[in-house]
Amino acid sequence: MSLEKITSVTGRGVFVPGNDIDTDRIIPARFMKCVTFDGLGTYLFYDVRKNADGTDKAHPLNESRFHGATILLSGANFGCGSSREHAPQAIQKHGFRAVVAENFAEIFFGNCTTLGIPCAMASRADIARIAAAIEANPATEVVVDVARQEIRFAGQVVAVEVRTAARDALINGRWDPIGELLDGVPAVKTTAAKLPYLAA
Repeated sequence: MSLEKITSVTGRGVFVPGNDIDTDRIIPARFMKCVTFDGLGTYLFYDVRKNADGTDKAHPLNESRFHGATILLSGANFGCGSSREHAPQAIQKHGFRAVVAENFAEIFFGNCTTLGIPCAMASRADIARIAAAIEANPATEVVVDVARQEIRFAGQVVAVEVRTAARDALINGRWDPIGELLDGVPAVKTTAAKLPYLAA
């Protein structure tokens, strides 16, 4: 199984402001009863997006001008709290392909990377610049360039940091450790066939 080499992500962005946005805010615990992760995107940021009766609150993800955005921007310490994999799964299932924040909680960052979601770290000022461009024109194309560690938008370029190990895994198509294990099955079988103590 050959994994996609993720060198860059291009799309429209949406800014969800706030620091210390934890995994329970990203996906409330009561929605974690699923057998698969497929429907989790519906519940992304549910409690801050929805009223008790299911009607919409004021939230960027509820604004039609940002529907279809694939790049999520936010503040500092994004993804803190519990280590639930459901949080990055909900982000991915909602349609996001990259996350840009000032910094990330460690386990959340790792869970995103193993799903092929680049987590790019940018300064608060640069995130504000990107957010302002998106606010002025939600159709603005945003390019998160993992290989070059930069974001391009509206004729501007800002530097970002993608941690070295994650960057290497993403751009070389080695971001899913289970996929790598499965790729190695033929070699394991070949080696096992040569071992006399494993012979039938």
